[in-house]
Amino acid sequence: MHIPSNRVRDIERYYLSELRTLYPEGELRTFVYMLFEAFLGWDKTQFLLHRDDTINQSDLLRFHWAAEDLKRHRPIQHIVGYTHFCGLRIDVSPDALIPRPETEEIVQSLILSLHPAPAAVLDLCTGSGCIAIALKHHFPTAEVTAVDISPAALALAQHNARQNNTEITFRQTDLLDPAQLAALPCPYDLIVSNPPYVMERERADMQLNVLDYDPAQALFVPDSDPLLFYRAIGQYAVRSLAPGGQLVVEINQALAAETSQLLGTLGFDTRIHDDFRGNPRSITATLPSR
Repeated sequence: MHIPSNRVRDIERYYLSELRTLYPEGELRTFVYMLFEAFLGWDKTQFLLHRDDTINQSDLLRFHWAAEDLKRHRPIQHIVGYTHFCGLRIDVSPDALIPRPETEEIVQSLILSLHPAPAAVLDLCTGSGCIAIALKHHFPTAEVTAVDISPAALALAQHNARQNNTEITFRQTDLLDPAQLAALPCPYDLIVSNPPYVMERERADMQLNVLDYDPAQALFVPDSDPLLFYRAIGQYAVRSLAPGGQLVVEINQALAAETSQLLGTLGFDTRIHDDFRGNPRSITATLPSR
């Protein structure tokens, strides 16, 4: 079924009707705003002021195909090609995870709480580069290093760093190879990471827009050893943090206690933080004063 009219009001009505069984109404309205921003350059105010206007047939076709993509559970961020993260535009692709609101909340909390500004920051499993770029943007004097195992993800992160005028050192590194980790320069005042943490047995509970479009390498860990990345990160951080430095990791809410206990056995004092939904989402780990 095609969008029956090229009037802005009718395009919105089509989305709310045609996709209502797949997405909540509030989310669909957000999708419409995002599409008008991406396709026509309109912000929300312009959209509301021009709801009785019409658009040309070429643009109408773009809205039609976007609706078809949404029916296939393609993420809206992939359709428009970008998302906003801590006030910055971050381009997205299937090569890296789409930045999540929960991750943004962690970074915003760091930006507000870090005093003085960190001199050296390491972002492990950088993906799109969103964490490293946001921290560099808000702490311009910091030396920021970001690593990932995926060359494609690193290429996307480098693109996003250039787009946001942030100078970051990128390195291809396998976190599970101690020799590669040992080759990274240190010490660091802050080590951050959003590593893979979804257990294979949790696949059945995941949404199709994640399963079908996010890279599995960045998501899943074996059920037999779901904390393997946290073990590697923690062992490295113990040796590589400067005095008074912090390790901050995003976590699987189902494994919060286990992750905290693991970092505790490595010598860290840990604190679990809930996200805006009330779920355990991150851990701040610090080493006791020596």
